[in-house]
Amino acid sequence: MYDPDKRKLLSAISHGAIFFSTTLVSVGIPIAILFVSDDPIVKENAKEAINFHLNVWFWALVIGVLVTISFGLLFPLAGLGFLIHWGLTILAIVKVLSHPDESFRYPFIVRLL
Repeated sequence: MYDPDKRKLLSAISHGAIFFSTTLVSVGIPIAILFVSDDPIVKENAKEAINFHLNVWFWALVIGVLVTISFGLLFPLAGLGFLIHWGLTILAIVKVLSHPDESFRYPFIVRLL
């Protein structure tokens, strides 16, 4: 069988990679884990983390454009996006640590992988 501690660690790192950096590192870490691990749960968590991080980048771009063209009037929208992003990431980490035999699925995202 698969090591549950290793499963927890790699799954949590996949989802928490966005805390290390918001650049390519946030997607690069789950991609590396996807290729290195042979555990199916870890692979599913890595794919889900990649999809979520790509969605975060997309929505950050959309919100940034909206804030810019509204001359800052929609700035609270950026705060809301930030809270949702960090809240879902923390929820994912908590879920994979407490339920290591289940992969976490983010709600309301477009899944490319």
